[in-house]
Amino acid sequence: MLAFTSAKIFMGFQRNHNGPNNYRSLSLTRFDSDKEREREMENKRKELMSRGLPKQKPLKGVKQIVVVASGKGGVGKSTTAVNLSTALKTIAPQKSVGLLDADVFGPSVPLMMNLQESPIVNDNNLIEPLVNYGVKCMSMGFLIEEKSPVIWRGLMVMSAIDKLLRQVAWGPLDYLVIDTPPGTGDTHLSIIQNLPVTGALLVTTPQKAALEVTRRGANMFKRLNIPIIGIVENMSNIVCPKCNSKISLYNGGTEAIAKELGVEILQSISLSENIVESCDSGKPIVLSASKSIPAGAFTDLAERVHSFLASQPINEE
Repeated sequence: MLAFTSAKIFMGFQRNHNGPNNYRSLSLTRFDSDKEREREMENKRKELMSRGLPKQKPLKGVKQIVVVASGKGGVGKSTTAVNLSTALKTIAPQKSVGLLDADVFGPSVPLMMNLQESPIVNDNNLIEPLVNYGVKCMSMGFLIEEKSPVIWRGLMVMSAIDKLLRQVAWGPLDYLVIDTPPGTGDTHLSIIQNLPVTGALLVTTPQKAALEVTRRGANMFKRLNIPIIGIVENMSNIVCPKCNSKISLYNGGTEAIAKELGVEILQSISLSENIVESCDSGKPIVLSASKSIPAGAFTDLAERVHSFLASQPINEE
């Protein structure tokens, strides 16, 4: 009887003793499985990171690219891009200049450059840019009806930008000025990550709301290693029509942002009725009123940008 009881106690002890070992074995198995999954995920992450950003591929025949950007809409970015490209052609007539309107939702170049016809496709199946004032121009506005809205998602926008860049017969071209939409979205990333951009020109007004988003745009370019040419301050003052003296409208917020970012204010453009009229008429003010104060400011800006480009590498592809 004692032996029988001892056997039962021993068997019970064995069951109790083996139970935790089973649990321990199951826990170790799960731990090993989790570690294996973690290793696989880490290897996958390393593989994805090794691919990096899309490889930048130059535009055939285009030597240097300038991106005109603004964080906020309505600050005169398109006006700056149009007058910059036209002034570059004026001060350096031996150079070939192009202007790309990369704002697929609100293209302004067709109106401001007085170009309404549709472009043709050449024998190489490339779109021939339209030309006015000696500047080659391309815009989504040339490819859609004037009153048709563009209702696209991000991937469609990126595809359209790629076509405007790589399915257009740009070359030979010394300078390509790209007028970008407001913000820091898909269009900017598509351009910056895929093209060797020579420099970015930031356009803002002295308002705090505009300066705040200009700071974000500048930081985006810095993170992506794009040189910032400088800042264009629009609508910072008005010019008295009688004495031609400038009347400041703001308290110098642009200077503080420029100092913070370590960049220069290349030009301050006055608020002018002549600029508005020139945009609406389709003839940039550097041509329509070449002796005016705003035209002189845009011409001086072009000379500064031209000097910057002369100091930068050139794509010879």
